[in-house]
This record gives sequence, C-alpha cells and structure tokens, in this order.
Amino acid sequence: MKQTSHPNILTTTLFTVLALIAFAANSVLNRLALDNGAIDAAGFTMVRLLSGAIVLLAIISFKSKSIETGHKGSWAASLMLFLYAICFSYAYLTLETGTGALILFGSVQITMILLTLIAGTRLHFSEWIGIFVAFSGFVYLVLPGVSAPSLEGFILMTISGVAWGVYTLLGRGSKNPLTDTAYNFIRTMPLVILLAAFTLSSGHFTTEGILLAALSGGLASGIGYAIWYSALGGLAATQAAVVQLLVPVLAVVGGVLFVSETVTFRLVLAGSLILGGILMVVLGKYYFNRLNSN
Repeated sequence: MKQTSHPNILTTTLFTVLALIAFAANSVLNRLALDNGAIDAAGFTMVRLLSGAIVLLAIISFKSKSIETGHKGSWAASLMLFLYAICFSYAYLTLETGTGALILFGSVQITMILLTLIAGTRLHFSEWIGIFVAFSGFVYLVLPGVSAPSLEGFILMTISGVAWGVYTLLGRGSKNPLTDTAYNFIRTMPLVILLAAFTLSSGHFTTEGILLAALSGGLASGIGYAIWYSALGGLAATQAAVVQLLVPVLAVVGGVLFVSETVTFRLVLAGSLILGGILMVVLGKYYFNRLNSN
C-alpha cells in the first residue's frame, strides 16, 4: 500500500500505538469515573460527547479553512454514535474494564462481519470457523458462574458494540472521515440536551468526574480518532483490523493498573476465543482474497 501521509514505518507505528492506547483509555476513564462515584453514567455520556465535539471541531477548523464544503456525516450515524456512548457508560456500572472492552470490541467486529454477510458477501470456510470460535467465546463468557459478567452490563455493552459497528459501516467510503466524525458528534447535541432534561435533576457531578469524562471525549475520543486516521495512511486494511485486537488487551492492563481489577481465567479464555476467532476471520479473508487474485 502506498504511504502518502507517513513515509516511514516509525511514524505509522507511533501513531498506531497512541491511537490504540487512546481507544483503551476510554474504557479505563469511564470505569474510573463511575467506580469512584465521581459522576453518573448519563453525565459522563453528556460531557464526553460535548467535549469530543468541541475538540474535533477545533481540529478540523485548524486543519482546513473550507470545512463548509463537502459531506458532513449523517443523522443516522449520529444516532448510532449516541446509542454507542450511552450504552457504553451504563454498561460500565456493572462491568470491569477489560470485560467491557472485550464485549464491545467483539460485538463491533461480529456486527460488521454479519452485516457484510447479509449484504451478500460470501465467506470462506476458515472465516465461518472464526465466527463460530468467536461466538463460542461470548457464550463461555456469560455462562453462569462466580466470575460471569453482569447480564445487564453484557446486554448494554453488546448494544453499544452493535451501534458502533453500524456507525462504522455507515462511515465506510467517507472522503473526509475526520470532518464527518466531528459533525456526527455535533449532531448528537439534541440528544444530549434531551438526556440532560431527563437526568440532570438526579445527576451527580464532581470536578474529578467532569475531568475524566472530558478526557475521554476530548483526548481519548477526539484526538484519539484524529491520530488513528493519520495512522491509517500507513496501514493496510488487514493490518488496521488486526492491530485493533490489542485494544481489549490494553484495556485489561489499564483496569489492573488504574482500577485495581483482577484478571480471571474466564476472561483470559473467553478473550482468547473471541479475539482468536476474529483474527481467523480477518486473516482468512485476506489470504482467501489473495488466493483468488492469483
């Protein structure tokens, strides 16, 4: 793949690592805020989306003086973005950092795979095996037991992942993903205002909670997305898909270091099945396409 934005591998690697850390940081920051009771889930969502919109708009304003031209996201994508964010926050009321990131990431990837399958894409045998392995990991994760995650949290995070998967597919083919993302964040503001109308009277805000939510929206989401788009200039599609497998792993490490969480055998085994299955799908598709092109 021709690299136009970043001619050397060192720059691409640095941007990729920073972006993946930012994605994992969203889970850590959310858990820190909610676990400490520094802010409620609705408040975290509102501050996150607002700060993300402000930072992304500032970035595109700085990068271009002609942001008024061209496509600027969509209301459908903004709805999916809001659904992702609100379910994400409420899910972390009962899920640990690594578990939530694993459920989110697995749901996103499986949603995208299933939607492309419904659209008529044919899967290779190895890809079907990968899907089966990944689903098996999800089933094992929620089996009754002491270390099983909250069913409510699992459902909410799965909805969050599905919404993000749909959001991603809606943005496929975007000529300016950074601008589209900024305006998608801005379009969530009516929903944020509606959420505020129903929750502010019973909401809980502290300076720490607002700061953590602002870091999640402005730094981990806003700047994180900008860095990721820059990294994509030096990554092939398959490479981009594979490196994202590291996000749940980084989230687990973050949960242990910053939220004092423990790593269970169930999480390790389920994570290995889910991420391993997705890896089989990604690599299976890549090598199958190469075989057909020869």
